[in-house]
Amino acid sequence: MTALDTSPPLPLLLDQPIDAWPMQEGRSYRRTQLVQGVYQRAAGCFDDLTDLPAAWRDELAAQWSIDPFASVERYVSRDASVRYLFTLHDGRRTEAVYMPYARRKTICVSSMVGCPAGCTFCATGALGFGRNLTRGEIVAQLLTVARLEGFPPREIRNVVLMGMGEALLNYDEALAAIRTLVQPEVLDMSPRRITLSTVGLPKRIERLAGEGLPLTLAVSLHAPDEETRREIIPTAHAHALPDIVASLHTWQKATKRRVSIEYTMLAGVNDHAWQADALARLLRGLHAHVNLIPFNVWEGSPQGGSDRSTIDAFRDRLERKGMSVSVRFSRGQDSGAACGQLSLQQPEPAAIRM
Repeated sequence: MTALDTSPPLPLLLDQPIDAWPMQEGRSYRRTQLVQGVYQRAAGCFDDLTDLPAAWRDELAAQWSIDPFASVERYVSRDASVRYLFTLHDGRRTEAVYMPYARRKTICVSSMVGCPAGCTFCATGALGFGRNLTRGEIVAQLLTVARLEGFPPREIRNVVLMGMGEALLNYDEALAAIRTLVQPEVLDMSPRRITLSTVGLPKRIERLAGEGLPLTLAVSLHAPDEETRREIIPTAHAHALPDIVASLHTWQKATKRRVSIEYTMLAGVNDHAWQADALARLLRGLHAHVNLIPFNVWEGSPQGGSDRSTIDAFRDRLERKGMSVSVRFSRGQDSGAACGQLSLQQPEPAAIRM
């Protein structure tokens, strides 16, 4: 855990597009060095940028910040995934999760403090909505994780906006963060390696389809019928399922990308055979892959998870209907880092706090 910084925050440089970043006395190569130091080497402060003149570093430090976090807590799970709890300078908190794999590094980031969607099976939804994060606060999660884990940010293989928040309700800042990541001067990341998760906002999905970004779109559907969906996603009444699916067809036509359907398995709620059939009918004609997600337990949840035999039967029924489907088990359950568990809480003693 880093020490709490209570000094008044300066404007965050990462909130600015890089063509607006400062130059030293009109020297464009100095801006290039600054961009490379911040984004490609994940410098935590201007003093770390030793290739820049000391006087200019002091000048930059007097006007700008490159770290939006007053403190950072790091919790390591038994499966080696790492949960990061960030305290922002205004005292608000948000989270990210680092998931190392044998051949890739994946980071799940947040787009908000809390979440307004209110999904009853999600610990983040129980927190309510705090505020939107800025583009710089979103990107800084990646840079901070890379710095503290000890690797260059360009080694990040996949980014998923599946942490706290509904990214499409923070549309401008989330898209600005994504466009930053894909810039050649920054991380030069392929949009195909970035997944954006949404509860299903048709107008925003259609707008996203026109952005020219072939992202991976993950839609948190969780039920194939309006009654069940409105029971577990209180805000779902604003958007009918046929409208959501129609927007996914628009997205697919524009991007030529397969859609991921997220479906958390809740015992006796959305795991019936008729609901598997209804889901297959709803998605007919859409190039989609269904991720069945076993429920990750969190304190106070009003639901319980489906057992393995029910999940397997649901999967088999979808497969017989011609659906592409898999069961996705979440990492980081013992430290509160698994899907649906992010709630700003202290982890169980089994996790390691650093």
